[in-house]
Amino acid sequence: MKLAMILVLGSLALGSTARADRPGPDWMPMQQVIAKILEAGYSEVTKLEADDGRWEGEGIKNGQKMDFHADPKTGVIVSEKPDK
Repeated sequence: MKLAMILVLGSLALGSTARADRPGPDWMPMQQVIAKILEAGYSEVTKLEADDGRWEGEGIKNGQKMDFHADPKTGVIVSEKPDK
């Protein structure tokens, strides 16, 4: 499980920095945001990037692909919807 998390974090960090905004200096780190998302019922986070002043991501919740937005400072999900 830890190896899978490391691989996901590495691929998210490498894959998202080239095309996304940069996190602000007072933002919660990506690893902590992923932990918060997993605590909120997601079984997997497949994408996470800084965009438009918030964390935006995709993941799996209750077996369904979801899009979500998380508060940049707390990592709390502020909106989520099924991915189409």
